[in-house]
Amino acid sequence: MIPASLDFDTAVVGAGVVGVAAGAALAATGRSVVVFETRDGIAQIGTSRNSEVIHAGIYYPKQSLKATLCRRGSDLLYARCEARRVGHKRIGKLIVATCDEEIPKLEALLSAARENDVPDISMIDAAEIARLEPDVAGVAALHSRATGIVDAHGLCLSYLAEMEEHGGTLLVDHKVTVLNREPDHWRVVVRTRAGEGDEQTLRCHEVVNAAGLEADQVAKRAGVDIDAAGYRIYLCKGDYFALAPGADVKLKQLVYPVGSASGAGLGVHATLDLAGRVRFGPDAHYVSDIDYQVDGTKASAFADAAARYLPAMRAEWLTPDFAGIRSKLAAEGSGFRDFVVGEESDKGLPGLVSCVGIESPGLTASGAIAERVVGLLDAR
Repeated sequence: MIPASLDFDTAVVGAGVVGVAAGAALAATGRSVVVFETRDGIAQIGTSRNSEVIHAGIYYPKQSLKATLCRRGSDLLYARCEARRVGHKRIGKLIVATCDEEIPKLEALLSAARENDVPDISMIDAAEIARLEPDVAGVAALHSRATGIVDAHGLCLSYLAEMEEHGGTLLVDHKVTVLNREPDHWRVVVRTRAGEGDEQTLRCHEVVNAAGLEADQVAKRAGVDIDAAGYRIYLCKGDYFALAPGADVKLKQLVYPVGSASGAGLGVHATLDLAGRVRFGPDAHYVSDIDYQVDGTKASAFADAAARYLPAMRAEWLTPDFAGIRSKLAAEGSGFRDFVVGEESDKGLPGLVSCVGIESPGLTASGAIAERVVGLLDAR
């Protein structure tokens, strides 16, 4: 329940990885912070339904927020994992060209990586691919040694623990229904028990919108014209398939096809979790409703996609695993859109910071996004 005092310096809407990271960073400045989450726990939507990859920052245009926050966030994340004992592993990644025609795409990615100051990345030939990953076939690859994997839920728990160490409050089963800018504060109305309980009102000086898939609707409640601002979120679903334990495929690191950040996704890639389990995905298709059911009939298509770089792959080795929904600012076919992490004084909404369209590499970038949120609010 809400504490007796209804006044806070800062209210954060959403307790995914960005929300709890922002809550931790804001509480560390001495602010009184409350984080509201509609569901009954933290990190239950986008944060819990992704590849759990620590990205190096290869794919994104130079000076974009995705590039700069991913690079900074990667460094912060590895340091946090060491300091807070969060499960992680720097296992590396191969981005594989399967024919000579794809080599120019690799070269373009390598150039982008160097522009973004990505460390420990190089082009390797077919012989080196075979040495590193005998089951992978390709004519060339980028080898990103700085790429890793992380326990996403453990990461979120580390942010939550830090926030609570500094006096911050997490309130789950609390839906923010009203955000109204008053002359000298924000009026925030919340409804308890996932929308079925009584409403309560509190006041705060600052609001951080980190509501993930619902960030556009939260922005709308705060008074943002989401279409004029370009904040409308489009849902893009991705399915994952798990590799059966008896499959005759062995991998030691992540394996990606040649892809581009301008598309809906980076292609069906092979990832590992910290237990060594291999999964393939996600694919990418725009949807109108949130549905986490995996279409099992896609196994053959996934196997065909993976067989381009894993020739031994067979559809019978794949079983449906889980699905996730990306919160994209780019409508289908419209190309690259950057993160939005901005303070809204220019819209007549001082003290509101919007974090909208935080898809990949949002997990990696979470600490850097939190730093930016603090900087934007401190600069007011």
